[in-house]
Amino acid sequence: MGTTIFFITPPFTQLNTPYPATAYLKGFLNTKSIESCQADLGIDVTLDLFSEIGLKDLFEHIKLYKPALDINTQRIVSLSEDYINTINPIISFLQGKNPTLAHLIAQRTYLPEASRFNQTDELKWAFGAMGLQDKAKHLATLYLEDLSDLIKNCVDHHFGFSRYAERLGRSANTFDELYNELNAAPTYIDKILFRILDKKLREFNPKIVAVSVPFPGNLYAAMRCGQWIKSHFPTIKIAMGGGFANTELRALSDPRVFAFLDFITLDDGEAPVEALIRYVDNEIEQTSLKRTYLLVDGNVVYINNANCIDYKQGQVGTPDYTGLRLDEYISAIEVTNPMHSLWSDGRWNKLTMAHGCYWGKCTFCDTSLDYIKRYEPLTAAIICDRIEEMIAQTGQTGFHFVDEAAPPALMRAVAIEIIKRKITINWWTNIRFEKSFTRDLCLLLRASGCIAVSGGLEVASDRLLQLIQKGITVAQVAKVNRNFTEAGIMVHAYLMYGFPTQTAQETIDSLEMVRQMFAAGILQSAFWHQFAMTAHSPVGMDPATYKVKIENNTIGTFANNDIVHTDPTGADHELFSMGLKKSLLNFMHHTCLDYPLSKWFDFKVPKTSVNPSYISQILNEQEYVANKLTTKIVWLGTNLMAEDFIKSHKGEQYEMCSITINMRQLTHTIKLERKQGNWLASILPRLSVNTPKQMTLQDVKDNYEAAGLEDFELFWDNKPMNTMHKAGLLQL
Repeated sequence: MGTTIFFITPPFTQLNTPYPATAYLKGFLNTKSIESCQADLGIDVTLDLFSEIGLKDLFEHIKLYKPALDINTQRIVSLSEDYINTINPIISFLQGKNPTLAHLIAQRTYLPEASRFNQTDELKWAFGAMGLQDKAKHLATLYLEDLSDLIKNCVDHHFGFSRYAERLGRSANTFDELYNELNAAPTYIDKILFRILDKKLREFNPKIVAVSVPFPGNLYAAMRCGQWIKSHFPTIKIAMGGGFANTELRALSDPRVFAFLDFITLDDGEAPVEALIRYVDNEIEQTSLKRTYLLVDGNVVYINNANCIDYKQGQVGTPDYTGLRLDEYISAIEVTNPMHSLWSDGRWNKLTMAHGCYWGKCTFCDTSLDYIKRYEPLTAAIICDRIEEMIAQTGQTGFHFVDEAAPPALMRAVAIEIIKRKITINWWTNIRFEKSFTRDLCLLLRASGCIAVSGGLEVASDRLLQLIQKGITVAQVAKVNRNFTEAGIMVHAYLMYGFPTQTAQETIDSLEMVRQMFAAGILQSAFWHQFAMTAHSPVGMDPATYKVKIENNTIGTFANNDIVHTDPTGADHELFSMGLKKSLLNFMHHTCLDYPLSKWFDFKVPKTSVNPSYISQILNEQEYVANKLTTKIVWLGTNLMAEDFIKSHKGEQYEMCSITINMRQLTHTIKLERKQGNWLASILPRLSVNTPKQMTLQDVKDNYEAAGLEDFELFWDNKPMNTMHKAGLLQL
């Protein structure tokens, strides 16, 4: 008897960790007692190809067919024996199984080197004190990229580790080009994919194969899988879903697509997949399908049964990674961007705190689509239950919360629950740089294992941030970034240029804001993206309001998302691309921060109008924040010692209390008048993060006054209590 449904992620997404969609859906089906299995064909193909046997076959194929070779490719082919002899140890090293090989790699005498190594002149500058392992990972990554160039030049021009045939899927208004490629002879990589797919289908014997396509770079391989299954296993039904379909295929009408697939589902997959399974098992009629495209009498039909309700986030179960090759993923370091290394280096369990975005107003974002507009948070208890289940299942304690923007209040609750349960994890997520991220909240997040956050600073211009409806200001971002940085949490900023009506002056001023944040040490990582108009964003749906001109408003029969447009009132945005990226690369390594901004561009740019000390002045402002009596008071400390003593001063004796808190790295001691000290020593255990209910500042004040003590505000804001803050007494 076979498996009900087989989830696959086609090549290629990431090499370091599985894309989570199939694990999410498998976890959901577990709650329904429906048998499923899964595979990441990207890592399967990669490990088959990048092996001693795989490279032997590759070089023999190249030598047999003798394609035209450029000088760099000739060099790689001439060093084929060196590549074959080193590939298994290098893959093992990148899988974390052979760490001592780093010494040999870093010596630069072990690996064969081709054109990708031309960029290594600045290795010491780029890696500095980052360490031997990171340097070796970067060199090993360049080695794989050299082989990737060989594959692309000789056997498969689509090849790329994370963007395989991406061009064919990106903004593919019609299906024509992709259709023609799919009707051409299979490539060398296609044949490896087919061999692996054949083995898995014979092993699992599924009724349905469900293909997750998160990105345009997965689309070609997904269609190839469907094509091959239809030819060799015609009784198996094939469904496709994922981020690409959700954003690009909402106006699909080309019937040729269904020569490769049977169904395409949109948005959250739980209810549609369950309905598909029941339909294939003849339990429901076709009209009961949920958000599903299919071919009926030669026409593309969209069916969405309104009576079929989506599942709440608390009902979808814990992601299940069973069946994936978790200990065989490859950690690579392609570039020296610190946040990029988190994405590509190390295995991360993926979880979600809240479905959708609690803000949901940014005008460049797909706010009209379900994955953004339907906001539904989980509870901290459910999230931590899932964390513990996934640690037990995978053995991994790294978590990436893949929220559109994690809500600060929920992050606080999750952090407290993690600390209460004594769960040891490290985690990172995406946020909005809003004022809720106070100094104390950031300290709490760090105590729970938060190591990094990423968020949209976007255009770093208050006028444009308002036009975007981001709900933040540059000054606010600076203060929040300081809070995270001082708590020891790395900050990555998404930066945007080319938003409608953005002038050259505003682009340069945005760059100056970014430069000042790096100079102030409150920003550690960033990346510039050029604005892209999408059909489902407020800008795309109402371009006239943003003074942009649509180049082609025709709705295609296949993919429809990116909109070609011009910005008559703005700058020539493309001109700034290289200069923005070059400057940022230097800023991230704390170099050239004193360069005039004009040096980064090979054309005349305006001088910045931003005060050169704008950010530092904001950070130096004395900001009085009134204590809110509704604020929760949380004590993170545990090791507390209180001792009464007598203090003598100018012949007078005073009854005092010394309180000592031993932290992991430091010891803090404060001295208070005895009654105050004894009260504080008695109240701190009741403020512990481990108590069932946190006390408010009003509760603490009432308790203080009930003990017969006076002047609570004066006591609470004095120097000893500031020391207690450093020792873990937080206002949240």
